Amino acid sequence: MTGGYLILERPNAGIVLSTNARFYAIVKPLREDIEPDSWAWAWTDVKLTSPQLSRETMYKMSLNNLMLQCVSSSESRNPFVEQAVQYTVAAAHATLDKNNNDFLHRKLLQGLDITILGCNDFYSYRNYIEARGLPLTPDVLAALPPFTSITFNAEESNGENCKPEVAKTGLGSSAAMTTSVVAALLHYFGAVNLSSFNKDHHQEKDCVDLDLVHVIAQSAHCIAQGKVGSGFDVSSAVYGSQRYVRFSPEVLSSAQVAVKGLPIQEVIHDILKGKWDHERTKFSLPPLMTLLLGEPGAGGSSTPSMVGAVKKWQKSDPEKSLETWRKLSAANSALETQFKILSKLAEENWDAYKCVINSCSIHRSEKWMERATGPDQEAVVNALLAARDAMLRIRSNMHQMGEAAGIPIEPDSQTWLLDATMDMEGVLLAGVPGAGGFDAIFAVTLGDSSSNITKAWTSLNVLAMLVREDPHGVSLETGDPRAQQITSAISSVHIE
Repeated sequence: MTGGYLILERPNAGIVLSTNARFYAIVKPLREDIEPDSWAWAWTDVKLTSPQLSRETMYKMSLNNLMLQCVSSSESRNPFVEQAVQYTVAAAHATLDKNNNDFLHRKLLQGLDITILGCNDFYSYRNYIEARGLPLTPDVLAALPPFTSITFNAEESNGENCKPEVAKTGLGSSAAMTTSVVAALLHYFGAVNLSSFNKDHHQEKDCVDLDLVHVIAQSAHCIAQGKVGSGFDVSSAVYGSQRYVRFSPEVLSSAQVAVKGLPIQEVIHDILKGKWDHERTKFSLPPLMTLLLGEPGAGGSSTPSMVGAVKKWQKSDPEKSLETWRKLSAANSALETQFKILSKLAEENWDAYKCVINSCSIHRSEKWMERATGPDQEAVVNALLAARDAMLRIRSNMHQMGEAAGIPIEPDSQTWLLDATMDMEGVLLAGVPGAGGFDAIFAVTLGDSSSNITKAWTSLNVLAMLVREDPHGVSLETGDPRAQQITSAISSVHIE
């Protein structure tokens, strides 16, 4: 929500909201029994299934160097899952004692059967909906079956199959997928116990088990991506909504060298002993506020190339870029401060807070102050207006940075949409998430105003997505989500 670009450099912070869009990893043994001659095996089998892509990939895993070798067509390979499996097995070997290592060895000899599923929210169904002449409404999204196939664009007009071009909604699918595979395998091997992290109960205190999931997921994700990013997406997949300051990239220097042939057992030792200096503070939206995400459908934008352009601009105009970053950092901090003030005001005087939010939810922002009665209510309105002002400053500086770097961080089409959204009744703020571009907009709405906003978005050709904020990270489910029909549309959203 804040910290785009700045989050790449310490000690800049970003506010990250996690949503109820979930990736699931299901791990089972490939064979129930261990073959009598398996003690002499040098390899075991790993099967990766991705039902939504109609893909099944088979691997051989060396029990000596723990590396995977694909024995299926290379088209179906998934580097994020491959690195997640290799790094997790190595981490389990490194952290378990002798008895538990025997248990791990038996688990490996049985083979690994891994299924990955992503909630519909990670993928764009906009073209699919438009091609069928259906309205761009959340109801149409909610009617899609859970874990819908994402190969609907795999057929060319000439009838020949080609590699499906999977359109994403920009919710950090690779980070969520990598984290779910790492967490599932570490739990399956007994290297961590995630039983207390489920839908009904989440430990609030720091947890070493989650910390292990975090460093392994970060490492696997960076190696699969071929670069050391800020890591905010993996951190939020593990821990949920937070204020985040990145880790020093040097902690992964041996992992980057490993790509050139250093044994993974040595690399994992460095990773586990490394100085992970990221900072994470609990954060979630104040009460009675809703996060809305919309898909304008103006074509995607590539984050790496946009980041490259900003870095180039920083080098070419250090003075101006430093000044812009200083202003952005101050505006980001101001927004964070106002959110904290609002949460505190809600705690101290719930009635005044609730009264103001409900009143503001049916008025445009210029009418908010005249609805307040008494100093307690005025304090709430002042914080709301200060939060809006901070967001406008963030947007203005991001827009200027985009213009200076020659990239569309907040392109004109988005500016028009965001201004129209911030002008609606009950909207606190709106912006482009992350690195910006064309692919998404977000709004934070007050009270019950969100259903009116989604209707207004439909008229502006924006598809309101079903996701909402869910401040929790990694979660252990009790059964196969396909059997339970778990999808954000059913479990979390009530659509009028």
